[in-house]
Amino acid sequence: MYETGKEEVFCMSICPKNKSSRGHRDQRRANWKMSDMNLVKCPKCGALMMPHRVCKACGTYNKKEIIKVED
Repeated sequence: MYETGKEEVFCMSICPKNKSSRGHRDQRRANWKMSDMNLVKCPKCGALMMPHRVCKACGTYNKKEIIKVED
């Protein structure tokens, strides 16, 4: 328990009971990594693209031509 002005605040989840070892700390931090991109096939041309985006190969989205792509 510590005082901040007039209030008394209980130090429950803020203060750790014991020191975390380097191994436990590093194991916790080891899971912050990037995942693979989620790619789907375009229904029109079959090129790999990110979902819910316009296909860069043919310029379609939701089976409609959005962008004119010149070959």
